[in-house]
Amino acid sequence: MILRRFRPKDLPEIADLFSDTIYRVNSRDYTPEQVRVWAAGRDRLARNPDFFRKLYTMVAVKCGKIVGYGNIDDTGYLDHLYVHSDFQGQGIASSICRELEHHAALQQVPEITVHASITAKPFFEKRGYQTIAEQQVERQGILLTNYQMKKDIAVQPEEL
Repeated sequence: MILRRFRPKDLPEIADLFSDTIYRVNSRDYTPEQVRVWAAGRDRLARNPDFFRKLYTMVAVKCGKIVGYGNIDDTGYLDHLYVHSDFQGQGIASSICRELEHHAALQQVPEITVHASITAKPFFEKRGYQTIAEQQVERQGILLTNYQMKKDIAVQPEEL
């Protein structure tokens, strides 16, 4: 697997990965209606390369195929972390997250925050993130549960 920075030509494949992961992975923890409104964000992403360029976005590539991506902003907010449904459980999310955490440490951000889905919450807990609050996020009039989580990273970047 190769980890590299986002390129604008990645956008269609990333947008498809985003919606496919929601439909095939997150559907274990969310209703069909919740999945539908969440995955509808695909079109907005596909039309917005600046979203990925403004953030530190890393892409995981395996056998020439994008199998995951994640991004973080300069304040330490980890916004996206998605892994293709066929590549779950292979350490891809951990590799991407480790790189995002390392980047945040280099920026001297004291903590990383994330709004983790029900599905992703155990992953983040294993990485040392603490749950701050459960919250309801509205999409097209439908409520989705997620969790505000944080991880203090007051460590040296080489320790990550």
